[in-house]
Amino acid sequence: MKKIYIVGIVMIAAAISLFTMAGKDMSSYSTFADARETGQKVTVAATLSKDKEMVYDPTVDANFFTFFVKDGEGEERKVILHAAKPQDFERSEQIVLTGKMEGETFMASDMLMKCPSKYKDEEIYIKGEQNS
Repeated sequence: MKKIYIVGIVMIAAAISLFTMAGKDMSSYSTFADARETGQKVTVAATLSKDKEMVYDPTVDANFFTFFVKDGEGEERKVILHAAKPQDFERSEQIVLTGKMEGETFMASDMLMKCPSKYKDEEIYIKGEQNS
């Protein structure tokens, strides 16, 4: 067999394995019900419940922020994020949280905010310091 055929086969195999591994990260969004059922780390797309209390006091703990969100099915849950409160958080259009349920509270390890239309197509990624 010619060397060019061997190189081609190796490149095709590498491309297939790369696409297979990348496909694992492209999972769809879950809900709080899914997070409760699996007990695993999930990604939830939600909207901020602006009528509920947000707690962030940097003088007490700069890496502790709690707030309430509603998932795609309308289920509302309290979220605890071990990171600082982002600027213009109240104006976010959508919040994508990664974490898991602990009781009735969602413990977020990461947060991605869809910013207001003023910052069209920009997203802010917040990484919590909690190990998950």
